[in-house]
Amino acid sequence: MGPIPLSVLDLLPRSSGVDNATALRNTIDLAQQAERLGYARYWFAEHHLNPGVLGSSPAVEIALVAGSTSTIRLGSAGVQFGHRTPLATVEEFGLINALHPGRLDLGIGRSISRPEPKAAPGGESDTDSARKSYLAARGGASHDEDSHTPNGLLLPRQFDLSSAFSSSAAAHLLNLLQQPGAYAPGYDDQISTVLALLKGSYVSPEGLPAHASPGEGADVQVWILGASGGSSATVAGSKGLRFVASYHHSPSTVIDAVDAYRAAFKSSADVPEPYVAVSVDAVIAETDDEATELASGYAPWVRSIRRGDGAIPFPTSAEAAALEWTDDDRELVRDRVLTQFVGSPATVADKLEVLRDATGASEISITTITHDHAARVRSYELIAKEWANR
Repeated sequence: MGPIPLSVLDLLPRSSGVDNATALRNTIDLAQQAERLGYARYWFAEHHLNPGVLGSSPAVEIALVAGSTSTIRLGSAGVQFGHRTPLATVEEFGLINALHPGRLDLGIGRSISRPEPKAAPGGESDTDSARKSYLAARGGASHDEDSHTPNGLLLPRQFDLSSAFSSSAAAHLLNLLQQPGAYAPGYDDQISTVLALLKGSYVSPEGLPAHASPGEGADVQVWILGASGGSSATVAGSKGLRFVASYHHSPSTVIDAVDAYRAAFKSSADVPEPYVAVSVDAVIAETDDEATELASGYAPWVRSIRRGDGAIPFPTSAEAAALEWTDDDRELVRDRVLTQFVGSPATVADKLEVLRDATGASEISITTITHDHAARVRSYELIAKEWANR
Protein backbone atom coordinates (compact mmCIF):
# COMPACT_ATOMS: atom_id res chain seq x y z
CA MET A 1 0.00 0.00 0.00
CA GLY A 2 1.15 3.55 0.58
CA PRO A 3 4.20 4.86 2.44
CA ILE A 4 2.89 3.35 5.67
CA PRO A 5 0.32 0.55 6.09
CA LEU A 6 -3.38 1.16 6.60
CA SER A 7 -5.52 -0.96 8.92
CA VAL A 8 -9.21 -1.26 9.80
CA LEU A 9 -10.70 -0.58 13.23
CA ASP A 10 -14.17 -2.12 13.43
CA LEU A 11 -16.65 -1.34 16.22
CA LEU A 12 -19.20 -3.79 14.81
CA PRO A 13 -21.74 -1.03 14.19
CA ARG A 14 -25.40 -1.82 13.67
CA SER A 15 -27.36 0.49 11.39
CA SER A 16 -30.97 1.47 11.98
CA GLY A 17 -33.30 -1.15 10.55
CA VAL A 18 -30.61 -3.84 10.60
CA ASP A 19 -30.60 -6.82 12.96
CA ASN A 20 -27.60 -8.20 14.86
CA ALA A 21 -27.06 -11.14 12.53
CA THR A 22 -26.85 -8.89 9.49
CA ALA A 23 -24.42 -6.57 11.26
CA LEU A 24 -22.15 -9.51 12.09
CA ARG A 25 -22.29 -10.83 8.54
CA ASN A 26 -21.35 -7.32 7.36
CA THR A 27 -18.27 -7.41 9.58
CA ILE A 28 -17.15 -10.75 8.16
CA ASP A 29 -17.63 -9.40 4.64
CA LEU A 30 -15.72 -6.21 5.41
CA ALA A 31 -12.82 -8.21 6.87
CA GLN A 32 -12.66 -10.30 3.70
CA GLN A 33 -12.73 -7.18 1.56
CA ALA A 34 -10.03 -5.52 3.69
CA GLU A 35 -7.82 -8.57 3.19
CA ARG A 36 -8.39 -8.41 -0.57
CA LEU A 37 -7.57 -4.70 -0.62
CA GLY A 38 -4.25 -5.19 1.19
CA TYR A 39 -5.03 -3.75 4.62
CA ALA A 40 -2.43 -4.81 7.17
CA ARG A 41 -4.69 -5.48 10.16
CA TYR A 42 -8.32 -5.78 11.13
CA TRP A 43 -8.89 -4.71 14.71
CA PHE A 44 -11.95 -4.94 16.95
CA ALA A 45 -12.85 -2.52 19.74
CA GLU A 46 -14.61 -3.38 22.99
CA HIS A 47 -17.74 -1.48 24.05
CA HIS A 48 -20.65 -2.32 26.34
CA LEU A 49 -24.29 -1.24 26.73
CA ASN A 50 -24.43 0.21 23.20
CA PRO A 51 -27.48 -0.75 21.10
CA GLY A 52 -25.73 0.38 17.92
CA VAL A 53 -22.33 -1.20 18.59
CA LEU A 54 -22.02 -4.97 18.97
CA GLY A 55 -18.31 -5.19 19.77
CA SER A 56 -18.47 -6.43 23.35
CA SER A 57 -15.80 -9.16 23.17
CA PRO A 58 -12.77 -8.74 20.89
CA ALA A 59 -11.64 -12.36 21.29
CA VAL A 60 -15.05 -13.65 20.17
CA GLU A 61 -15.09 -11.19 17.28
CA ILE A 62 -11.63 -12.30 16.14
CA ALA A 63 -12.69 -15.95 16.29
CA LEU A 64 -15.79 -15.20 14.21
CA VAL A 65 -13.70 -13.62 11.45
CA ALA A 66 -10.50 -15.69 11.56
CA GLY A 67 -11.96 -18.69 9.74
CA SER A 68 -13.23 -16.48 6.89
CA THR A 69 -9.85 -14.83 6.25
CA SER A 70 -6.37 -16.21 5.78
CA THR A 71 -3.63 -13.56 5.72
CA ILE A 72 -4.77 -10.30 7.33
CA ARG A 73 -3.71 -9.84 10.96
CA LEU A 74 -6.59 -9.79 13.44
CA GLY A 75 -6.55 -8.08 16.80
CA SER A 76 -8.15 -6.19 19.64
CA ALA A 77 -8.17 -2.43 19.95
CA GLY A 78 -8.57 -3.20 22.57
CA VAL A 79 -9.31 -5.61 25.36
CA GLN A 80 -10.28 -3.47 28.36
CA PHE A 81 -8.34 -4.46 31.46
CA GLY A 82 -10.51 -2.66 33.98
CA HIS A 83 -12.65 -5.80 34.22
CA ARG A 84 -10.70 -8.59 32.50
CA THR A 85 -7.83 -10.61 33.91
CA PRO A 86 -4.48 -11.11 32.17
CA LEU A 87 -4.72 -14.90 32.48
CA ALA A 88 -8.17 -15.18 30.89
CA THR A 89 -7.10 -12.88 28.08
CA VAL A 90 -3.88 -14.75 27.33
CA GLU A 91 -5.78 -18.05 27.32
CA GLU A 92 -8.45 -16.68 24.96
CA PHE A 93 -5.87 -15.43 22.48
CA GLY A 94 -3.84 -18.61 22.87
CA LEU A 95 -6.90 -20.64 21.94
CA ILE A 96 -7.44 -18.66 18.74
CA ASN A 97 -3.72 -18.71 17.95
CA ALA A 98 -3.75 -22.52 18.01
CA LEU A 99 -5.76 -22.52 14.78
CA HIS A 100 -4.53 -19.20 13.34
CA PRO A 101 -0.88 -18.88 14.42
CA GLY A 102 1.09 -15.73 13.78
CA ARG A 103 -1.90 -13.55 12.87
CA LEU A 104 -3.00 -12.13 16.23
CA ASP A 105 -2.52 -8.69 17.79
CA LEU A 106 -3.38 -8.41 21.48
CA GLY A 107 -4.16 -4.74 21.91
CA ILE A 108 -4.79 -3.81 25.54
CA GLY A 109 -6.63 -0.75 26.76
CA ARG A 110 -7.90 0.61 30.02
CA SER A 111 -11.43 1.30 31.24
CA ILE A 112 -13.20 2.57 34.33
CA SER A 113 -12.15 0.40 37.26
CA ARG A 114 -12.03 0.37 41.01
CA PRO A 115 -8.54 1.02 42.34
CA GLU A 116 -6.65 -1.57 44.33
CA PRO A 117 -7.63 -1.11 48.00
CA LYS A 118 -4.11 -0.51 49.20
CA ALA A 119 -1.18 0.64 47.13
CA ALA A 120 1.98 -1.41 47.41
CA PRO A 121 4.82 0.27 49.31
CA GLY A 122 7.98 1.30 47.55
CA GLY A 123 9.54 4.04 45.48
CA GLU A 124 8.39 5.66 42.29
CA SER A 125 8.15 3.34 39.31
CA ASP A 126 9.96 3.92 36.02
CA THR A 127 6.67 4.69 34.30
CA ASP A 128 5.65 7.21 36.99
CA SER A 129 9.03 8.90 36.63
CA ALA A 130 8.77 9.00 32.85
CA ARG A 131 5.29 10.47 33.01
CA LYS A 132 6.33 13.19 35.45
CA SER A 133 9.33 14.09 33.29
CA TYR A 134 7.12 14.28 30.22
CA LEU A 135 4.51 16.47 31.90
CA ALA A 136 7.23 18.76 33.23
CA ALA A 137 8.67 19.10 29.73
CA ARG A 138 5.22 19.99 28.42
CA GLY A 139 5.14 22.87 30.86
CA GLY A 140 1.63 22.05 31.98
CA ALA A 141 0.21 22.74 28.51
CA SER A 142 -3.58 22.77 28.47
CA HIS A 143 -6.08 21.88 25.76
CA ASP A 144 -8.62 24.61 26.50
CA GLU A 145 -8.40 26.10 23.01
CA ASP A 146 -8.08 24.80 19.47
CA SER A 147 -4.52 24.47 18.26
CA HIS A 148 -2.61 23.01 15.34
CA THR A 149 0.60 21.10 14.97
CA PRO A 150 3.30 22.82 12.89
CA ASN A 151 2.12 20.95 9.78
CA GLY A 152 -1.52 21.87 10.34
CA LEU A 153 -3.14 18.91 12.15
CA LEU A 154 -6.09 20.18 14.18
CA LEU A 155 -5.94 19.55 17.92
CA PRO A 156 -9.37 20.75 19.03
CA ARG A 157 -10.06 22.01 22.50
CA GLN A 158 -10.60 19.07 24.81
CA PHE A 159 -14.11 18.09 25.71
CA ASP A 160 -14.71 17.50 29.42
CA LEU A 161 -16.21 14.02 29.56
CA SER A 162 -17.03 14.44 33.23
CA SER A 163 -19.80 16.82 32.21
CA ALA A 164 -21.36 14.12 30.03
CA PHE A 165 -21.22 11.09 32.32
CA SER A 166 -22.49 11.18 35.86
CA SER A 167 -20.67 9.32 38.63
CA SER A 168 -23.82 7.28 39.23
CA ALA A 169 -23.80 6.13 35.61
CA ALA A 170 -20.15 5.13 35.89
CA ALA A 171 -20.86 3.20 39.08
CA HIS A 172 -23.78 1.43 37.42
CA LEU A 173 -21.53 0.36 34.56
CA LEU A 174 -18.91 -0.95 36.99
CA ASN A 175 -21.50 -2.96 38.87
CA LEU A 176 -22.42 -4.76 35.66
CA LEU A 177 -18.85 -5.32 34.45
CA GLN A 178 -17.12 -6.29 37.70
CA GLN A 179 -17.91 -8.70 40.48
CA PRO A 180 -18.75 -7.07 43.84
CA GLY A 181 -15.59 -6.03 45.61
CA ALA A 182 -13.37 -6.69 42.59
CA TYR A 183 -10.61 -4.27 41.65
CA ALA A 184 -8.08 -3.90 38.88
CA PRO A 185 -4.40 -4.09 39.87
CA GLY A 186 -1.97 -1.46 38.63
CA TYR A 187 -1.81 -1.25 34.85
CA ASP A 188 1.94 -1.78 34.81
CA ASP A 189 1.48 -4.98 36.83
CA GLN A 190 -1.27 -6.22 34.52
CA ILE A 191 0.86 -5.78 31.40
CA SER A 192 3.85 -7.41 33.09
CA THR A 193 1.65 -10.40 33.91
CA VAL A 194 0.47 -10.70 30.30
CA LEU A 195 4.02 -10.62 28.98
CA ALA A 196 5.23 -13.16 31.54
CA LEU A 197 2.34 -15.54 30.84
CA LEU A 198 3.00 -15.39 27.10
CA LYS A 199 6.71 -15.96 27.64
CA GLY A 200 6.21 -18.72 30.24
CA SER A 201 8.14 -16.91 32.96
CA TYR A 202 5.33 -15.93 35.32
CA VAL A 203 5.97 -16.29 39.05
CA SER A 204 3.52 -14.98 41.65
CA PRO A 205 4.61 -12.59 44.44
CA GLU A 206 4.64 -15.68 46.66
CA GLY A 207 7.09 -17.39 44.34
CA LEU A 208 4.62 -19.78 42.66
CA PRO A 209 4.86 -20.30 38.89
CA ALA A 210 1.82 -20.46 36.62
CA HIS A 211 1.52 -21.48 32.99
CA ALA A 212 -1.22 -20.34 30.61
CA SER A 213 -2.43 -23.21 28.49
CA PRO A 214 -3.32 -22.35 25.82
CA GLY A 215 -1.43 -19.08 25.55
CA GLU A 216 2.11 -19.72 26.67
CA GLY A 217 4.46 -19.40 23.71
CA ALA A 218 1.72 -18.07 21.41
CA ASP A 219 2.95 -15.95 18.51
CA VAL A 220 0.97 -12.87 19.51
CA GLN A 221 1.97 -9.20 19.11
CA VAL A 222 1.19 -7.12 22.19
CA TRP A 223 0.05 -3.54 21.68
CA ILE A 224 -0.97 -0.88 24.20
CA LEU A 225 -3.74 1.62 23.47
CA GLY A 226 -3.65 5.13 24.86
CA ALA A 227 -5.51 8.40 24.42
CA SER A 228 -3.22 10.75 26.38
CA GLY A 229 0.24 11.13 27.86
CA GLY A 230 -0.71 9.03 30.88
CA SER A 231 0.28 5.61 32.14
CA SER A 232 -0.82 3.67 29.04
CA ALA A 233 1.70 5.56 26.91
CA THR A 234 4.50 5.33 29.44
CA VAL A 235 3.91 1.65 30.21
CA ALA A 236 4.00 0.87 26.48
CA GLY A 237 7.22 2.82 26.07
CA SER A 238 9.02 1.53 29.15
CA LYS A 239 8.29 -2.08 28.20
CA GLY A 240 9.32 -1.68 24.57
CA LEU A 241 5.87 -2.46 23.15
CA ARG A 242 3.94 -1.20 20.13
CA PHE A 243 1.56 1.67 20.84
CA VAL A 244 -1.77 2.84 19.39
CA ALA A 245 -2.61 6.52 19.86
CA SER A 246 -6.23 7.55 19.39
CA TYR A 247 -6.93 10.55 17.20
CA HIS A 248 -10.47 9.32 16.58
CA HIS A 249 -11.35 9.04 20.28
CA SER A 250 -9.33 11.85 21.86
CA PRO A 251 -7.99 14.12 19.11
CA SER A 252 -6.86 16.91 21.43
CA THR A 253 -4.31 14.71 23.20
CA VAL A 254 -2.94 12.49 20.44
CA ILE A 255 0.40 14.34 20.33
CA ASP A 256 0.66 14.07 24.11
CA ALA A 257 0.21 10.33 23.80
CA VAL A 258 2.85 9.71 21.13
CA ASP A 259 5.33 12.09 22.76
CA ALA A 260 4.95 10.44 26.17
CA TYR A 261 5.36 7.00 24.60
CA ARG A 262 8.56 8.00 22.82
CA ALA A 263 9.93 9.74 25.90
CA ALA A 264 9.48 6.56 27.96
CA PHE A 265 10.56 4.12 25.23
CA LYS A 266 13.15 1.46 25.99
CA SER A 267 14.24 -0.83 23.19
CA SER A 268 13.15 -4.48 23.30
CA ALA A 269 14.07 -7.52 21.24
CA ASP A 270 10.67 -7.45 19.53
CA VAL A 271 10.41 -3.66 19.10
CA PRO A 272 13.89 -2.11 18.78
CA GLU A 273 12.57 1.43 18.20
CA PRO A 274 9.29 3.24 18.89
CA TYR A 275 6.40 1.94 16.81
CA VAL A 276 3.16 3.91 16.71
CA ALA A 277 -0.19 3.33 15.02
CA VAL A 278 -2.72 6.16 15.05
CA SER A 279 -6.48 5.67 14.74
CA VAL A 280 -8.78 8.07 12.89
CA ASP A 281 -12.44 8.30 11.87
CA ALA A 282 -12.91 8.69 8.11
CA VAL A 283 -15.58 8.44 5.43
CA ILE A 284 -14.59 8.42 1.78
CA ALA A 285 -16.74 8.63 -1.34
CA GLU A 286 -16.26 9.62 -4.97
CA THR A 287 -16.83 13.30 -4.13
CA ASP A 288 -16.59 15.49 -1.05
CA ASP A 289 -20.33 16.16 -1.13
CA GLU A 290 -21.23 12.47 -1.32
CA ALA A 291 -18.92 11.68 1.58
CA THR A 292 -20.46 14.46 3.66
CA GLU A 293 -23.89 12.96 3.06
CA LEU A 294 -22.70 9.49 4.07
CA ALA A 295 -21.13 10.87 7.25
CA SER A 296 -24.19 12.83 8.35
CA GLY A 297 -25.20 10.21 10.90
CA TYR A 298 -21.90 10.53 12.76
CA ALA A 299 -22.77 13.55 14.91
CA PRO A 300 -25.97 12.07 16.38
CA TRP A 301 -24.19 8.75 16.87
CA VAL A 302 -21.43 10.46 18.90
CA ARG A 303 -24.01 12.52 20.77
CA SER A 304 -25.78 9.39 21.94
CA ILE A 305 -22.53 7.99 23.32
CA ARG A 306 -21.53 11.16 25.11
CA ARG A 307 -24.95 11.60 26.63
CA GLY A 308 -24.33 8.30 28.38
CA ASP A 309 -27.17 6.56 26.56
CA GLY A 310 -24.98 4.25 24.53
CA ALA A 311 -24.45 4.37 20.77
CA ILE A 312 -27.67 4.43 18.80
CA PRO A 313 -28.05 2.30 15.68
CA PHE A 314 -26.32 4.37 13.00
CA PRO A 315 -28.99 6.57 11.38
CA THR A 316 -29.71 7.30 7.74
CA SER A 317 -29.04 10.81 6.49
CA ALA A 318 -32.79 11.48 6.56
CA GLU A 319 -33.07 10.24 10.15
CA ALA A 320 -30.10 12.37 11.15
CA ALA A 321 -31.54 15.47 9.49
CA ALA A 322 -34.81 15.08 11.40
CA LEU A 323 -33.15 15.22 14.81
CA GLU A 324 -33.27 18.40 16.91
CA TRP A 325 -30.02 19.97 18.12
CA THR A 326 -29.10 22.47 20.81
CA ASP A 327 -25.93 24.49 21.24
CA ASP A 328 -24.96 22.13 24.06
CA ASP A 329 -25.41 19.18 21.73
CA ARG A 330 -23.12 20.74 19.15
CA GLU A 331 -20.48 21.38 21.78
CA LEU A 332 -20.84 17.80 22.97
CA VAL A 333 -19.67 16.40 19.62
CA ARG A 334 -17.59 19.29 18.30
CA ASP A 335 -14.10 17.82 18.70
CA ARG A 336 -15.09 14.51 17.13
CA VAL A 337 -16.93 16.00 14.16
CA LEU A 338 -14.14 18.46 13.36
CA THR A 339 -11.55 15.70 13.30
CA GLN A 340 -13.44 13.14 11.25
CA PHE A 341 -11.75 12.95 7.84
CA VAL A 342 -14.56 13.21 5.27
CA GLY A 343 -14.24 13.62 1.52
CA SER A 344 -13.01 12.26 -1.76
CA PRO A 345 -10.04 9.85 -1.82
CA ALA A 346 -7.63 12.70 -2.56
CA THR A 347 -9.10 14.92 0.15
CA VAL A 348 -8.85 12.26 2.84
CA ALA A 349 -5.44 10.96 1.74
CA ASP A 350 -4.07 14.50 2.08
CA LYS A 351 -5.39 14.61 5.65
CA LEU A 352 -3.94 11.17 6.41
CA GLU A 353 -0.54 12.43 5.31
CA VAL A 354 -0.83 15.36 7.70
CA LEU A 355 -1.78 12.99 10.53
CA ARG A 356 1.10 10.65 9.68
CA ASP A 357 3.65 13.44 9.61
CA ALA A 358 2.37 15.16 12.76
CA THR A 359 2.46 11.97 14.83
CA GLY A 360 5.31 10.11 13.15
CA ALA A 361 2.95 7.17 12.77
CA SER A 362 4.22 3.86 11.42
CA GLU A 363 0.64 2.79 10.62
CA ILE A 364 -2.80 4.39 10.43
CA SER A 365 -5.93 2.57 11.53
CA ILE A 366 -9.18 3.80 9.97
CA THR A 367 -12.63 3.41 11.48
CA THR A 368 -15.50 4.07 9.08
CA ILE A 369 -19.20 3.86 9.82
CA THR A 370 -21.93 4.52 7.29
CA HIS A 371 -25.55 3.43 7.32
CA ASP A 372 -25.19 1.45 4.12
CA HIS A 373 -22.76 -1.48 4.23
CA ALA A 374 -21.85 -1.22 0.55
CA ALA A 375 -20.90 2.44 1.03
CA ARG A 376 -18.70 1.46 3.97
CA VAL A 377 -16.87 -1.18 1.93
CA ARG A 378 -16.52 1.29 -0.94
CA SER A 379 -15.05 3.89 1.45
CA TYR A 380 -12.26 1.50 2.45
CA GLU A 381 -11.71 0.52 -1.18
CA LEU A 382 -11.37 4.10 -2.39
CA ILE A 383 -8.84 5.17 0.22
CA ALA A 384 -6.80 1.97 -0.18
CA LYS A 385 -6.40 2.61 -3.90
CA GLU A 386 -5.60 6.30 -3.42
CA TRP A 387 -3.11 5.59 -0.64
CA ALA A 388 -1.30 2.96 -2.72
CA ASN A 389 -0.52 5.60 -5.33
CA ARG A 390 0.90 8.17 -2.92
